[in-house]
Amino acid sequence: MKTNYAFVNDAFITHENAGLPLGDLGIQRGYGIFDFLRINGTKPLFLEYHLDRFFNSAAFMRLKINHSREDIKVIVHKLIDKNNLHYSGLKLLLTGGDSEDGYTVTNPRFSVIQQSLTPPPANMSEKGIRLVTRDYQRQLPEVKTTDYLMAIWLQEWMREMGGEEILYHHRGNIRECPRSNFFLIKEDDTLVTPSTDILKGITRKNIIQVAGMIGLRIEIRNICLQEITDAKGAFICSSTKRIMPVNGIDQTIYDITNSSFILNALWQSLVMMEHQI
Repeated sequence: MKTNYAFVNDAFITHENAGLPLGDLGIQRGYGIFDFLRINGTKPLFLEYHLDRFFNSAAFMRLKINHSREDIKVIVHKLIDKNNLHYSGLKLLLTGGDSEDGYTVTNPRFSVIQQSLTPPPANMSEKGIRLVTRDYQRQLPEVKTTDYLMAIWLQEWMREMGGEEILYHHRGNIRECPRSNFFLIKEDDTLVTPSTDILKGITRKNIIQVAGMIGLRIEIRNICLQEITDAKGAFICSSTKRIMPVNGIDQTIYDITNSSFILNALWQSLVMMEHQI
């Protein structure tokens, strides 16, 4: 069996020997941030964008990173070379570090984990995914924290409701899915995505960019929950999914074929962006 390495406590060690001490605030209080990106062969996709978000999250959470941006790039490429995985995902992790009183941040701990990942399919899903809505607002929504308590707790409820993913809304406005951003497609083919109180994903950022390049209109604003029923379609996006069409939200059903031209154009544009890295 091939040995897989991680970077923990300033050293490259095997996965089976990697771990955090029980005194780390990431374990004691769930205090930590992360960022996740795909690795295509030896190419980390959109690494600069992910580092921007990682450093912004760390600053907001008052977690000092004891490595420069360039240091982290070197670590990432060394780990990719050591593991030599065909296709993988890489997680940058920063936890609160060891704390004598179990509450005070002193010396945050930086780790990098790489694991095999199934590549996105060659073509976008024709089946789509069903969403169920839930009233919830994530804490510190623009920070990619390690807090996924609500998302995991709701999994059983989601399946009971016949959903495959959850769509959060709050105070009448749509927010995001636990691991994906959300786009609504209006009848005139305008794409709409929430503007505030969400994690601004890297794939979302790329979609906004390529949509303008291929002549699609984008609105970045609050989306009222009621707009779901009047829309032509919807999709979610993330680093691992790229684009996943939505075939229904609660009682509203969408015909994916009505938006297939737009979705496929976006999909192909994202693939081209990845190939250009």
